[in-house]
Amino acid sequence: MDHLYRVATRDDTFHAVQRDGVLLRISGDPFGAYTAGVPVDGGLARVRVLPPVLPSKIVCVGLNYTDHAAEMGKALPAEPLLFMKPSTAVIGTGDVIRLPPGVGQVHHEAELGIVIGRRAHRVPRARALDVVLGFTCVNDVTARDLQQKDVQYTRAKGFDTFAPIGPCVAIDRTDAPRRVEGWVNGERRQASDTGQLIFGLAALIEFVTFVMTLEPGDIISTGTPSGVGPLVGGDVVKVQVEGIGELSNPVEQE
Repeated sequence: MDHLYRVATRDDTFHAVQRDGVLLRISGDPFGAYTAGVPVDGGLARVRVLPPVLPSKIVCVGLNYTDHAAEMGKALPAEPLLFMKPSTAVIGTGDVIRLPPGVGQVHHEAELGIVIGRRAHRVPRARALDVVLGFTCVNDVTARDLQQKDVQYTRAKGFDTFAPIGPCVAIDRTDAPRRVEGWVNGERRQASDTGQLIFGLAALIEFVTFVMTLEPGDIISTGTPSGVGPLVGGDVVKVQVEGIGELSNPVEQE
């Protein structure tokens, strides 16, 4: 399985794929036909890893694990509960999550992200995975006190740096269960797998694309399991998804 990275050197920004532990620069369209070329000198240790895609939007799904709905004291939704994060919230692995002053508690939410590979409009469930490029890690950082105060989730979810994604896209179109974990300062706080989703991957793609067109690079963030909790300045928060890797971000008080 290819793992697609977007990386930068002092002189260039480009996509590369990791195969058998070797990082190879690609030519062509990362969302279509591409060719893996020469190895990147020094591999991942010698480049800056950027967000693997630049989504025009991140469509998130609330309360999509039974245990998380229970810990939030909310009833299970009858259909997917959608909200969105702006592209300006996106950061990559290693980038700093900045906690805005005066907003109260800010929580981590470890999630699997579906990365869209081609333009998708009203895709039936039976063909939903055909529009997928692969999967990535997402941290749906949330200003919890604001979320509870506001009717809508836009403000609580939309601050700059509140959408870490990465470190790569695992190129895959299968919906086999994947382990999802959230860690803070080396302590595991969240642990589940996508087999526990209330609404599965194909169902989410069908539901979202009935509402809006998804463009290549857009992400559906599939929901978080129980164990969400506060972040404070000085923390290091990590999201680990089986088969993808680790998304790690330091936390600073703004």
